[in-house]
Amino acid sequence: MSLAFIFPGQGSQSVGMLGALAESFPQVSETFSQASDILKYDLWKLVCDGPIEELNKTHITQPAMLVAGISVWRVWSEKGGVLPSIMAGHSLGEYTALVCSGALDFEDAVSLVAHRGQLMQDAVPAGTGAMAAILGLEDDAVMEVCQIAEKESAERNEVVAAVNFNSPGQVVIAGSKGAVERAMEIAKEKGAKRVLPLPVSVPSHCKLMRPAADKLAERLAQIEIKAPSIPVIHNYNVQTNSNADDIRAALTKQLYNPVRWVESIQSITEKNIGLLIECGPGKVLTGLSKRIDKTLVTRPIFDPASLDAALESC
Repeated sequence: MSLAFIFPGQGSQSVGMLGALAESFPQVSETFSQASDILKYDLWKLVCDGPIEELNKTHITQPAMLVAGISVWRVWSEKGGVLPSIMAGHSLGEYTALVCSGALDFEDAVSLVAHRGQLMQDAVPAGTGAMAAILGLEDDAVMEVCQIAEKESAERNEVVAAVNFNSPGQVVIAGSKGAVERAMEIAKEKGAKRVLPLPVSVPSHCKLMRPAADKLAERLAQIEIKAPSIPVIHNYNVQTNSNADDIRAALTKQLYNPVRWVESIQSITEKNIGLLIECGPGKVLTGLSKRIDKTLVTRPIFDPASLDAALESC
């Protein structure tokens, strides 16, 4: 069976993640140890013991999730798992996919995403940005809500936009705290089933991230990028690239443009792929993917039992 691998981003992290897998497969703790040497702090100890407030800091979450996905990929490879014909990652997960496809060097990627997280945090002062999930409205309705809220917040130069098209009826918005809060109220008035503020202070994938993206581009220019051995779908344009400069451009634009996850999964299914494996802690993307296409067989890998189930599905 043809399969695709998908890699989660921020939001799937938790204290103790991959602990059970690490007990059976030393590749997990070894991969985190390699990252700790690069970062100059014990990332695995932080993942195992917390505190969660520290793990949730953007510049720590990003390398933690990157390394988590890569460690699961290494376990899969060690077990002789079938290679996917295509990959995709949600936001930060795109970097994980690029490492696993051979486009990005592990050491470069660990330091790059830590830097990316810090740039994002520095771009918007703590407490001034926000994100929220809007459930039960069509994409066009959410975008209209954001336009109304932004217009009403224009005097304060506040912005808000739809930034993650995660599944039908689930869209995440991001921007200035006041504009996001206004959009949440308007969404309720428009009939949203639920409106959930997200526990983050960095408004990812909106134009407030443009200054961070410009600095990220400078860092990307210094890093070697190879043609991926397995195609990787980019969040920004739902395309695959083999040219290094095109990949750099996609990663830069990803930071201040929406994550087009619904289209990414649709692009995978159009390639006659019947099995989707979520490579990393949790099963957030598994749930989203099933809502996008109910015919997909989805298997998350986060412990020995789920690994066995995924291997048996191939």
